[in-house]
Amino acid sequence: MEVIEVSGKKTRNEFYKMPEGIYRNDPNYTPLLRPMIENTFHPQKNAKFKEGDARRWIVKKEGECVGRIAAFFDNSYSSGYDQPTGCFGFFECIDDQEVADLLFGTARKWLEENGMEAMDGPVNFGENFFYWGLLADGFQPQTFGMQYHPPYYRKLFENYGFQIFYEQYSYSLDVTNPDLPDRFWKIAAWVAKKPEYSYRHFTFEEQEKYINDFLEIHRQAWADHSNYKPADFDELKEMIDQAKFILEEEFIWFVYHKENPIAFFMMIPDVNQIMRKLKSGKMNWLNIARLIYYKRKKVISRCRVIVLGVIPQFQRLGIESGIFYQLKQVMLRKPWYNDMEMSWVGDFNPKMNALFKSFGATQTLTHLTMRYLFDPKKEFKRAAIIS
Repeated sequence: MEVIEVSGKKTRNEFYKMPEGIYRNDPNYTPLLRPMIENTFHPQKNAKFKEGDARRWIVKKEGECVGRIAAFFDNSYSSGYDQPTGCFGFFECIDDQEVADLLFGTARKWLEENGMEAMDGPVNFGENFFYWGLLADGFQPQTFGMQYHPPYYRKLFENYGFQIFYEQYSYSLDVTNPDLPDRFWKIAAWVAKKPEYSYRHFTFEEQEKYINDFLEIHRQAWADHSNYKPADFDELKEMIDQAKFILEEEFIWFVYHKENPIAFFMMIPDVNQIMRKLKSGKMNWLNIARLIYYKRKKVISRCRVIVLGVIPQFQRLGIESGIFYQLKQVMLRKPWYNDMEMSWVGDFNPKMNALFKSFGATQTLTHLTMRYLFDPKKEFKRAAIIS
């Protein structure tokens, strides 16, 4: 077998074409958007390169491309654990342990050369909103930004020696469903009308103000997470710029208490429902035109909640309910959206998992963030539970 680093147009095309054979007969799979992934590996377009690096490879067997993988590290992530920890992602592989071991070993070797002592994956070289975790349960059509894998991938990971660092749970909810708990909506209406709170949705015109408000909320709301990493203004702005064609301003909400930002909610339409019709991750002029056409035809029925956070002193006051009260009004005006996927929440966050269940949401997916310690004698620890 031959390991080839992705370095030019030919190997980039092979990197993207490699999964086609694996998913050819799987209607749940959606090809990743090439421009979005290419930006991930572009030092001028991904702020992670300011304090890190990334590489990607393909593996060929008898001339056929049978696997691919990327490895990356950045100081803010690697320094947050008991040992310097790098990451890998965009893993795809035929059902062959020898090929998988070669892919994992290639990523490990490069990460070791860069001072890492462990690796997490399959994850993304960016915010954990997108492409994070190994699908373990809920093999259904993937929403935009979520990972989808064949069931045999878990075996390839565990046979190599990966262990579960944490589980990620996703939920489904229709906020316009009249059968949702009455108590929840009574609290939601009561909180939403309190005069000291104001609810405002995001606008592109004021995006810099809203990004800064998010950074303040994120700093306070997520600081107690064992895997907390400060969010970066440039990274968030790049993410918004790249995803602008799919974002809806009324799907992104902020809550203020006496003009101070205290809570944030973000949801995106599931563009994968269109991308599956295109059957390609390429964004040429024809596919862009098709994408715009289908979006205007309102064929997207699902959206995805990617983040919800409330700063500690305002938790347990029903602020989250107030956000959903605002959102319900939006969804009633846009009835073609009838399914909300809330993804994802780590098992280290029992409070948020309990909150989603209290809404009447149903758990639909489980992903796994896996960790491999390079030193087998080192004690393996799962992600710490948030108190």
